[in-house]
Amino acid sequence: MFTVRAPQYGGPEVMVYEELPTPEPAKGQVRVKVAAVGVNFVDIYHRSGQYSTPMPVPIGLEGAGVVEAVGEGADAKVGDRVAWCAQPNSYSTHIVTTPDKLVPVPAGCDLKLAAAIMLQGMTAHALAHGVHALGPNDTCLIHAAAGGVGQLLVQFAAQAGARVIATVSTEEKAKKVRALGAHEVVLYTQTDFEAEVRRLTNNVGVNVAYDSVGKDTFAKSLNCIRRRGLCVLFGQASGAVPLFEVQTLAQKGSLFLTRMKLADYIATRAELLERSGAVFSAVANGSLKIEIGGEFALKDAAVAHHKLGGRETTGKLILLP
Repeated sequence: MFTVRAPQYGGPEVMVYEELPTPEPAKGQVRVKVAAVGVNFVDIYHRSGQYSTPMPVPIGLEGAGVVEAVGEGADAKVGDRVAWCAQPNSYSTHIVTTPDKLVPVPAGCDLKLAAAIMLQGMTAHALAHGVHALGPNDTCLIHAAAGGVGQLLVQFAAQAGARVIATVSTEEKAKKVRALGAHEVVLYTQTDFEAEVRRLTNNVGVNVAYDSVGKDTFAKSLNCIRRRGLCVLFGQASGAVPLFEVQTLAQKGSLFLTRMKLADYIATRAELLERSGAVFSAVANGSLKIEIGGEFALKDAAVAHHKLGGRETTGKLILLP
């Protein structure tokens, strides 16, 4: 098998494409031949050391493929098409895992597409329906709305009836998110998004601010939220949010703050199947549109990281082993 790992924390250049013995599944495990791998900001956080990991750093959590070997007692069969979102070292041609971490890929769903929607699709679904159940009485602010999660969250939010205010960096990205259902789009490179959100809400603020950018946007995101509203942090593309005084939440209107991670919204097998099923169904019926923004060979993972980290992309990036 071939895999991409990092012997130390650092930039994209520290990642190494290497050959290892192809593992055999132990009792209760399966080996999956990987067809496609999803590239996510969490991979950058692991590689850079923003999130601590074992060494060498096992990069990648998400992918899709076909079961090619089954260990004794494992509840799976050779040929099963499966996808996952929480398997370390997914930047590989093969993974070994237990069937409870896998979900079936519906017939007719391409494996590239399955790899592209697992982590970001379920994250967006959890943000719109789990962290806060958006509805017609809500106005929400979505940062990085043209990114992988952002595009999906815009769609889920708009379909739930919420008014969506999106922030993006270019007019091209603005056109994309308008087409996906955003009601208002703010080009943060040209306009102070805090002032614009206040104007658009008659100085009331939004019910929910979804912030995956972190350090560069957090303080102003809090200023965009109405009394007793919610700030949802779910990423830190610009760096971790600095320590702040909790009393600030009271001063700004008894605000609520959460740092969401998907694992807590698919904590049981039933939750995993329910949430992944909802995402696959939305894709199948056409209500959720997925943009694959770039495909790269596995050995070119560093290029994908450069582009994603530099915010040069829209939609989802995937690696093809």
